[in-house]
Amino acid sequence: MRVEIIVNGRSHDREIEPRLLLVHFLRDLLSLTGTHVGCDTTSCGACTVLLDGVAVKSCTVLAAQADGCEVTTVEGLAGPGGLSPVQEGFRQCHGLQCGYCTPGMVMAATALLAERPDPSEQEIRDGLKGNMCRCTGYQMIVESVQWAAANGGAR
Repeated sequence: MRVEIIVNGRSHDREIEPRLLLVHFLRDLLSLTGTHVGCDTTSCGACTVLLDGVAVKSCTVLAAQADGCEVTTVEGLAGPGGLSPVQEGFRQCHGLQCGYCTPGMVMAATALLAERPDPSEQEIRDGLKGNMCRCTGYQMIVESVQWAAANGGAR
């Protein structure tokens, strides 16, 4: 089947197998490897992207379901001026260790801040609940999101 998906502002028209997952469309067909494959069961959130502005786990979304939609990956967050506030927050506050979960965390945090520009610590923890980090105690991740909220939010 043929799909047209706007990814990070660019239209991509591709012939795909109907069962192709969005995560594999992004990684294998578009070479956007910032979206990580962690579990294929929605447990970890490493594959989180924005689909029409909503955080989704791309390992459970068919590329066919994204036909006509806009997808933003971690590669699409930075602008000409540099990193997005969320990306910069993770850098400033050391919100990562091994980095495997980081793209998914950044995307989930971006969606959270778009919805709640000034979240409480508990709202941040709740907003990131579907994303797992095996390395940190989450405190520096929460501090990274707080930093981003105070320095430009989701833009």
